[in-house]
Amino acid sequence: MNDAIAGATLETLDIIRILDYLPHRYPFLLIDRIVDIRGDESCVGIKNVTINEPQFQGHFPLAPVMPGVLMIEAMAQTAGVIAMHAQGAVERPKSVYFVTIDKAKFRKPVGPGDRIEFHMTKTAQRRTIYWYEGRAMVDGALVCEAQISAMVGA
Repeated sequence: MNDAIAGATLETLDIIRILDYLPHRYPFLLIDRIVDIRGDESCVGIKNVTINEPQFQGHFPLAPVMPGVLMIEAMAQTAGVIAMHAQGAVERPKSVYFVTIDKAKFRKPVGPGDRIEFHMTKTAQRRTIYWYEGRAMVDGALVCEAQISAMVGA
């Protein structure tokens, strides 16, 4: 790993840079921006939830609720971006995999109009596998939390 990149602080990654790091595309790219990157140690992923998203056609039409599994996936995508950033990648990787999920808890419902912040902190790393603790926050309130891991492939 490049020590200059690992110790660097980068304020923001916009959607164009996220598309460079992740293979995900609409409708499964679930983060809009990454802010507060601190080397490979932590970052915050941003998701702006809108009524136009396909999951709200069936979950639930008269009372739309963001599926918890999609919030966990957004945490994994945020972790994937910070892992790729830590490796100094400048092109889209061939693979980024969601490896594990533990201790997931859903605290409050999230819906259209909410802005979710995915606070991800690295807890361990072994070669190309990164472990993170994640907290999803809306307006300062904890809505979801989990421990996850991501693997960066060749």
